[in-house]
Amino acid sequence: MSATYLHAPYKDRERVKALGARWDPVRRQWYVPAGRDLAAFSAWLPAVAGAPPREPAAASMALVGAEPAAPWDATAAPAPSAGRDVSAPERSSGALEAHRGQSLSALMAAVAASVAQSFRQAAWTRVEVVKADVRRGHVYLELAERDPQGQVLAQARGMVWADTAQRLLPRFEQATGMVMGAGLKLLVRARPQVHGLYGLSLVIEDLDPDYSLGDLEARKREIRQQLQREGLWDAQRRLAPPWDFTKVLVVAPEGAAGLGDFRAEADRLAAAGVCHFDYVHSRFQGEGAAAEIVAVLEDALRRRTQDGAPLWDAIALIRGGGAVNDLAWLNDLALARCLCQLPVPVFTGIGHERDRCVLDEVAHLAFDTPSKVVLGMVQQIRLRVQEVRAAMQAVALLARRRLDGARQGSRQQWQGLQWQAGLQLVQARQQVPALMQSVRAGAQAQVMQARATSRQRRDEVGWQAVAQCRQARERVPQALAQVREAAREQLIQARQHTQALLREVTGQGPERTLARGFAVVRDAASGQVLTRAAELTPDRTVLLQYQDGGVPATITGPMAAPSLAGASTAAPSTTSKPRRVRRPATGPQDTP
Repeated sequence: MSATYLHAPYKDRERVKALGARWDPVRRQWYVPAGRDLAAFSAWLPAVAGAPPREPAAASMALVGAEPAAPWDATAAPAPSAGRDVSAPERSSGALEAHRGQSLSALMAAVAASVAQSFRQAAWTRVEVVKADVRRGHVYLELAERDPQGQVLAQARGMVWADTAQRLLPRFEQATGMVMGAGLKLLVRARPQVHGLYGLSLVIEDLDPDYSLGDLEARKREIRQQLQREGLWDAQRRLAPPWDFTKVLVVAPEGAAGLGDFRAEADRLAAAGVCHFDYVHSRFQGEGAAAEIVAVLEDALRRRTQDGAPLWDAIALIRGGGAVNDLAWLNDLALARCLCQLPVPVFTGIGHERDRCVLDEVAHLAFDTPSKVVLGMVQQIRLRVQEVRAAMQAVALLARRRLDGARQGSRQQWQGLQWQAGLQLVQARQQVPALMQSVRAGAQAQVMQARATSRQRRDEVGWQAVAQCRQARERVPQALAQVREAAREQLIQARQHTQALLREVTGQGPERTLARGFAVVRDAASGQVLTRAAELTPDRTVLLQYQDGGVPATITGPMAAPSLAGASTAAPSTTSKPRRVRRPATGPQDTP
């Protein structure tokens, strides 16, 4: 079987080469080696002379050498070949299997021919790029269609051959600013193609950039309208701008180039102690990037609240530069709503000077790049420093003015005081003679008055002294008589008291006591007087002394003490105390 030559124009060279065709330098024509499936090359196969037009299904069956058949029934067993006895013992099972149905390659070739016949013209199709890969200039895509809930409804492979990619992609990127990548929605003109090994794929021949831009703008418009209905669209712009920056939360992809540009200036501020930066990291593109940013922000706010620390002055949302379609991951309603509800002003530096995402529109302030975000903070800090310096200069100027005014006022007051003092001194000097004369006259008058008063007081004292002397002389005889009478009475009382004491003393002697019937108990050996019953021990010899003599006695045992109820006791003598005689007061003696 010989090779099959193709009628492939120059623009399709990469496509047929990728499908397995080879170049014949002698004939300068592409060909398919013998034994290769021709279904993938149906668009470039030469037309058969005189062949009538056929329906796609008939043409497909003709390519594999079979007649059109009825729809295939999976439950029906393939019929045996006509005129053959399948039960003959000489018929092997392998030979029998070779005549059942058709090969998969033949079926795929028929499908490929049918698809090629049905889609002679490429069709405009809406697709979403799930994955993009570039190899040797060819762009291989994984395409899908999703419902509003994100469920996949259909998927297929797509390819843009190198020559087509060189023509389409620069024009598409220039018109949209987007780079072919995941998440991009496209309107493509594609031709379906079936390959025996790779299955169905779409060969993309053209792109509509207006559709991609329109889809991105439509998504942003829906987010704007929803936030406006919720009253959150301008919530960030209603927040008071930070007066100064002392603590800032930074949300950025880890290791991003834009983060390095930001930190080049931020680390300098932190090292100087001007502002402290807290860094948290999150993805900014790819499936689930928006939800990850929301989770990072909520976690940072929760930890800040639990620690009891004050909130940041601002939150910086930054990332490095990239394709415009990378912004599509940030056009998310939940993420935009989260930013609008934050109680802290949000600054965005997404990294695009021409295109803006919804986050830039809802943020408190939007900057083109991360470095401009930190430069904006630096400018604000410098502005505050300039204001402080200006205020300090104003205070210093005002203080100098006040000081100069005070000095001038003090100088004027000192001059005024000197002038007033000189004037008063001159006036005082002029008034001194008159004042001295007035003082002398006043002093003389006071001296004369004092002399008169002294004479009068001296006369009064003399008269009072004479009167008191006379009164004292008159009271002296009476006072002497009273003293004599009092002394006489006290002498009589003292004599009586002395006599009573003598009688009492003479009546208390031992002889008188023995004469009244009492006895004295003495120790027979020592003669010591025994005054306590405890001293009278048994067998002790004592001496009982009476008025007329003593009698020895021996103690035989303890005995009860006699009652003293009937004993007569001498009444204690009473003596009267001398009466105190008040001495009469005597007046002062008259002095001659």
